Amino acid sequence: MRRTSVVTLVAVLVGVAVVGWPVLRSLEANGVYLPMVPWLVDVAIVVLAAAVFRFGWTVRAYQKGDRPSLDGLRAARTLVLAKAAALTGALLGGWYLAQVLLVLPDLAVEPRRDKAIAAAVAVVCAVGLSVVGLVVERFCQLPPSGGKESDTDGSTATA
Repeated sequence: MRRTSVVTLVAVLVGVAVVGWPVLRSLEANGVYLPMVPWLVDVAIVVLAAAVFRFGWTVRAYQKGDRPSLDGLRAARTLVLAKAAALTGALLGGWYLAQVLLVLPDLAVEPRRDKAIAAAVAVVCAVGLSVVGLVVERFCQLPPSGGKESDTDGSTATA
């Protein structure tokens, strides 16, 4: 399985922001305003990132010999969870970045500024989730066996 590319994640983040901004703008033109991003969203994203990191740390401890056993299925599920976390972080980051871009011209208005700050914090949390996903993917990477550094298709071996 190939590791998730940072370029892919950045493309997803920018793509969602570019598509989301005009959609949000047209909604506001029709009188539909999204509420401010609740702080609970930030907490949920950070808790999710911590959980993914904890699962990845278990796999890392096994590979370093600090843990006596680890089920292979659990390691594979951790890898899939890490890939999902990285992509989810990019998607959420793009969505909240679109909200920041929407209110950027109106930062002089206090409620709009508060909305921009809340969305910007959510962008940072979402990017953090993506980074944790990438780090945990690296934790799940198997060491090269017998001097062979990659598979025949050029991808690195992962759990």
